[in-house]
Amino acid sequence: MSISLILACLWALVANVIAMMPSKDNHWRNAYVLTAAGIPIVGYVTVQHGPWVAIFVLAAGCSVLRWPLIYLGRWLRRGLGGGEGPAQ
Repeated sequence: MSISLILACLWALVANVIAMMPSKDNHWRNAYVLTAAGIPIVGYVTVQHGPWVAIFVLAAGCSVLRWPLIYLGRWLRRGLGGGEGPAQ
């Protein structure tokens, strides 16, 4: 196994261990750190193994960090004006 995939597996292991610990801020600080560490790892996987493996690693990371992605989607939709209900 290559170093990039080992790092991706370690990232996933650390993310799951962090998720099991109690947190006062609902793990948002941890999500920021995991995102900052995960982006270069996905880039490294892309360089070593190509885009298909990187998409798989990215999907695994997105499944772990799904709530930040949900809030990002809501924020983008609200910013584009599509998140509001029908005008009355």
